[in-house]
Amino acid sequence: SAPDLTGLMEIRALYERATAYDNIPFYDEWMVTKLIVDGGGARGLTAIELRTGEMHAFRAKAFVFATGGIGRVYAFTTFSHTATGDGMAIAYRAGLPLADMEFVQFHPTGLVPQGILISEAARSAGGRLLNVKGERFMKRYAPERMELAPRDIVARAEQREMDEGRGFTGPYGPYIALDLTFMDEDEFKEKLPQIFELAVKFAGVNPAEEPIPVRPAAHYAMGGIRANINTETRVKGVFAAGECACYGLHGANRLGSNSTIDCLVFGAIAGEHAAKLAMKNGLPELPRKELEAEEKRVFDGILGSEGDERVPVLREELRNTMQEKVFIFRHEEQLKEALKTVRGLKERYKNISVEDKGRVFNTALVHALELDFMLDVAEVIIVSALARRESRGAHYRLDYPKRDDENWLKHTLAFWTPEGPRLDYEPVRITKWKPVVRKY
Repeated sequence: SAPDLTGLMEIRALYERATAYDNIPFYDEWMVTKLIVDGGGARGLTAIELRTGEMHAFRAKAFVFATGGIGRVYAFTTFSHTATGDGMAIAYRAGLPLADMEFVQFHPTGLVPQGILISEAARSAGGRLLNVKGERFMKRYAPERMELAPRDIVARAEQREMDEGRGFTGPYGPYIALDLTFMDEDEFKEKLPQIFELAVKFAGVNPAEEPIPVRPAAHYAMGGIRANINTETRVKGVFAAGECACYGLHGANRLGSNSTIDCLVFGAIAGEHAAKLAMKNGLPELPRKELEAEEKRVFDGILGSEGDERVPVLREELRNTMQEKVFIFRHEEQLKEALKTVRGLKERYKNISVEDKGRVFNTALVHALELDFMLDVAEVIIVSALARRESRGAHYRLDYPKRDDENWLKHTLAFWTPEGPRLDYEPVRITKWKPVVRKY
């Protein structure tokens, strides 16, 4: 039994299965920096071995991107520190389009102050969301579904309560109370053991005795590397699965627990199709010049730079900008301001300096590379959000609050250019279930 530990159990099962085979090598403490594409197909990739600080080139018959999401471009997020959009940005730079990047899901119950996820299990067990007046405010926004309404509805309701002064005030900003005090401690530990532990350890709250402080946090990217239902991308030999991919499965707003489909179903599909392709293909040639060019870019251009800008400063400004201007409620004026800031940060990035000039386990260099990827991903999110002049799912425009199926029932595709993302669109394929008005 794993009441609220499903994800951890899945990871353990996968790891145990993978380590059961002697012929599966693991590359721990490596960082991929570039996908090498030539003639319409993928030829290889470059990666830094952090243990030695050496750049290596890999060639392969097939490549599967399963690098997760982009949550760290926001200041308050449920994501781990490694969720910096590396895979999406690497694919984007190699010519693969990113699809539907404007659709970023904000989970209504991020633990204050860290942003750690308090999962749907809490509200499924009867958890109530309360404002500072003690009101169960979801009755104003979704009177039938209440706290169990879709995440975008609940997150917007919470944000509106806080914006209008009905949130609690704390040292880490406003928050909403998640009340589960109807359970005694023994019942809580039995039904929601992980949530109990998180509340005690990270918020200093015994959730059986007092409410848990929460507020919306960046949680999931519905967008990603454009792929079909076989996880194939537009570049031969490249597959994408999990959160870094976008096959249209989640539309504009993922439902709770449906990321399991991304991981288990499409992960398996990607492995199967990549293996079939690999068995038919020979190893491609990998020109030495590709490795040399990437070594020059990373080690001379970034590690060897003596500029005035510092990665932590730029990263904090990026994350705060996304949090303040590209969050739950969006508006053209704020989005334009955010785009101007991000493009300014991209210019300033050219003048960064990494204080640690060593090669071995240089985490400062890793952070610099991650920031570069984050800036590309953030720019795509903003440009896509600016262009979509409607509200749909997790993308809510205050200046365009209605859904517009006549003009915007289509997927956004963002292609890399030196000047920034070039947008294109493709229609949503509807077979049986047509969009209807959402009523909760």
